[in-house]
Amino acid sequence: MRAAPDDIPTERLTGALRRASVKKNVAAIHVSGKLTLLQRKLSNVLLLNAYDTLISQPRHQIDARTLCLMIGYNSNDVATLRDALRGLAETVAEWDMLDDKGRQEWGVSSLLSYAKLKGGICEYAYSPALAEKLHDPRVFALINLNIQRRFSSGHGLALYENCYRFVRTGSTGWWPLDLFRRLMGVDGSAYYETFKHLNAKVIKPAVEEVNRTSNIEITPEFAKKGRTITDIRFRIRENKQLAMFEIDDDAALRGGEVYARLQALGVSDRLARQWISEHGEAAIAEKLDYVAGQAGVRSPVGYLRAALEGGYEVPATEPSAEALAAAAAREEARRRAEAEEAAREAERRSRRARFAAVEAAVSRRNPTQRDADRRLFLSRIASDFDREEFRRHGWASTLNARAIFAFWEEMEPGIFDDLAEGQG
Repeated sequence: MRAAPDDIPTERLTGALRRASVKKNVAAIHVSGKLTLLQRKLSNVLLLNAYDTLISQPRHQIDARTLCLMIGYNSNDVATLRDALRGLAETVAEWDMLDDKGRQEWGVSSLLSYAKLKGGICEYAYSPALAEKLHDPRVFALINLNIQRRFSSGHGLALYENCYRFVRTGSTGWWPLDLFRRLMGVDGSAYYETFKHLNAKVIKPAVEEVNRTSNIEITPEFAKKGRTITDIRFRIRENKQLAMFEIDDDAALRGGEVYARLQALGVSDRLARQWISEHGEAAIAEKLDYVAGQAGVRSPVGYLRAALEGGYEVPATEPSAEALAAAAAREEARRRAEAEEAAREAERRSRRARFAAVEAAVSRRNPTQRDADRRLFLSRIASDFDREEFRRHGWASTLNARAIFAFWEEMEPGIFDDLAEGQG
């Protein structure tokens, strides 16, 4: 859609951000687009992990193996994880907005102020100024990790991130092409200075992947000065069709009794899932029973947090025969639950590791080969529903997981042989 230069609104994302809605800080922290797909996914997981304590704690920690599993990455390759963390520490985040009093504020910070790996734990921190901006939900929208795993290109995920935070306003506002190139990580390339190349190799493929893969649909619009395209914006709306194909890995977890008890106690969805993942349902159920039996507790959630994160043990009492029998029954139930959960977790690890191997294999193919691979795979799918799901989600299609793994085992025999034991 063409727009005359006079039609360009005043809410440009450079210079003074003058529109009233900008005072609500809808605009923008811009992160350099020169991140690999792995680095971009890693950045989102780190932010999600730290979000609840982003302002209150200067440092954050996450188990390195858990971190790798959440981004679908082989946790044995420590060197690549180090490189990805180093890249985040070297990446610049920049903001330019108006504060609540209408004063312009510009700032710049490294995306991570530091990161370290020690004893299987990843510790990291944000600068105080950046943490304040990232914690404001009006400025930065947390990315759904189930959605980000479906992206197979860095440009697609970068465009999704930069559009998703504007979903409530319905438009990104106008971006000068120089800013857009920087967001996509192609600034400094003479090839992409030509709009024809930028449109064909970056804009169109990224828009197609966002619309096929994510929970939003975007439409690019361009503004010209004379015959030259100078600015771009994206109209945004929710993808109503995504719910037909949505598969949430946390659905089973959210349906459990322990999750329901945590929610009833007032624990947030994010924290409940984090605790269950870290401590297991049996341990949390035990602590919940203990907290429930304590009189006069003013903050049950705080008490439970201390019991879990402080490693407090439930005090022992002289047991009766009935109590011993009940304890034995609970222990047997706990062991069964742990065995079932271990089996489910092993399956999840296996699937994530295989999808990561497929993603790596696809990245090694040239565009012609990738197109041929997709056509060949589609020709083998009999179900219209499964074909549509693959068209939307590509090689990250969870509904077609078994077929995808079989296809790539045929294409590259032994592709999954080097995966770590327990990961597939």
